[in-house]
Amino acid sequence: MTVGVALNTPGAANQVDASVLQARQAAAAGVRSAWFGQTFGADSPQLAAIVGREVPGLQVGTSAIPVFGRHPLLVSSQAQTAQAATHGRYHLGLALGTKLLTEGGFGLPFERPVARLREFLTALRQLTETGEADFHGELLTAATPVPARVPGAEDGVPVLVAAMGPQALRVSGELADGILPYLAGPRALERDIVPAVDAAAKAAGRPAPRIVALVPGVVTDDVDSVRETATEQLAFYEQIPSYARVLELSGARRAADLAVIGDEKTVAAEVRRYRDAGATEVVLTGTEIAGDASRLRIYALLGELAAAPAPSGTTTKEHR
Repeated sequence: MTVGVALNTPGAANQVDASVLQARQAAAAGVRSAWFGQTFGADSPQLAAIVGREVPGLQVGTSAIPVFGRHPLLVSSQAQTAQAATHGRYHLGLALGTKLLTEGGFGLPFERPVARLREFLTALRQLTETGEADFHGELLTAATPVPARVPGAEDGVPVLVAAMGPQALRVSGELADGILPYLAGPRALERDIVPAVDAAAKAAGRPAPRIVALVPGVVTDDVDSVRETATEQLAFYEQIPSYARVLELSGARRAADLAVIGDEKTVAAEVRRYRDAGATEVVLTGTEIAGDASRLRIYALLGELAAAPAPSGTTTKEHR
């Protein structure tokens, strides 16, 4: 079973050092991938590159870099450098972003996000696959009067998108290698998200996309207290229309309803539900909220799941 963990280090004296330590602990337990978010703090491709360099064998990725306030030329340079640093173990995640952070942080109008995503992906794929671009769109221009290839990254960079809405799923299926749905429960994945992105990829003549489901997950014996904390931390997403929509499709009233909180047996069963719903990979997020002992229990569980053989008759994309 392909499983991973999103690393977060609140309160650390040094985020880079703490991320490397957590990644080493996760890899030692058998976890196969580590993912890093992007807000206004640490540069996630650089952090992923450092961690991937320090922890050989661990797949690393960003989930996810908003396309507003960035340019394909610069993101390509970051991604290719991370890919060279990790010798092919870096995965680039992109996102539409949100109106609140785009306009409040960058002072940019949050307009036509899907059109921007399409142009961004089109230019970025040229850059990561060939080291050159000659793209002149309505919203973006990306051209290379000098080569943009980073030696060591010649095989390209896997590109995934934090897509959940119909239009973003269509663009992602056509142009990306997969998606990174977050707070999308098994029901929404199976009924709405996976069929849409699969159909778009098939129509574009592309392989079946990766479905990397990011799921809040905590192994703990103090379920009520941890769920209360998760409810507070995840409430932000309920204000964002795209997340509110997918919560409804998932049959959830609050974002925390989709948090997987309980003992090892409970969490393992929920991870398998996501796999059965079409996720090719499951990444647990928010694993730090119950403390270090809980976090290490999660790593141990994920390592066990990663080592377990795939059940016969599985319907996930890797075994169709």
